[in-house]
Amino acid sequence: YAGITTTEVEAFIKQAHQKVGAPGNYFCIVLFGVATSFPHGVKDPQTLKAGNVVLIDTGCKVHDYISDITRTYVFGEPTARQRLFWDTEKAAQQAAFNAAKIGEPCENVDKAARQYLATQGLGPEYQTPGCPHRTGHGIGLDIHEWPYLVGGNKTPLAKGMCFSNEPMLVIPDEFGIRLEDHFYMTDKGPRWFTEPSESIDNPFGL
Repeated sequence: YAGITTTEVEAFIKQAHQKVGAPGNYFCIVLFGVATSFPHGVKDPQTLKAGNVVLIDTGCKVHDYISDITRTYVFGEPTARQRLFWDTEKAAQQAAFNAAKIGEPCENVDKAARQYLATQGLGPEYQTPGCPHRTGHGIGLDIHEWPYLVGGNKTPLAKGMCFSNEPMLVIPDEFGIRLEDHFYMTDKGPRWFTEPSESIDNPFGL
């Protein structure tokens, strides 16, 4: 609702994690409006207003293993520009997923997302407007584990590797869009742990 603060949402998410048996938030980033354009967040809490982009990146720990997921949506009716970049982010995430093949270098996953974004006039490479950081990180007993899905990483993809897939779009001084889901490698290719967000109008698949 309008007027809620980011700290109030963080507390609600902690309660939700506890309700399903986790100790609470292992971490929780909640951002509204222009603050969403900072990939690692901002220190000051924000208050929700109509038309704000909302970005929530959170996870918990169960049996020493860590979860991590990000959803981005709009409070109210999305503008055409917000909708365009949300759809672009989703397509970049899918391009990265499609490029994950056993034996191929990790950097190919990152490269696939950037090549798609370049066709949309974003970037190129790590420039903004575009994706200023790696496409993904390994995850397991730590929140950020090697190998990373990033340019220059020649590590071959192998069965059992687990990664985030989050080629975040940053539109400076406006907003950011990050859709983050995790996948693991099998002999037959990548498989999602969490199903990607459906649309900006139905971000949680409800």
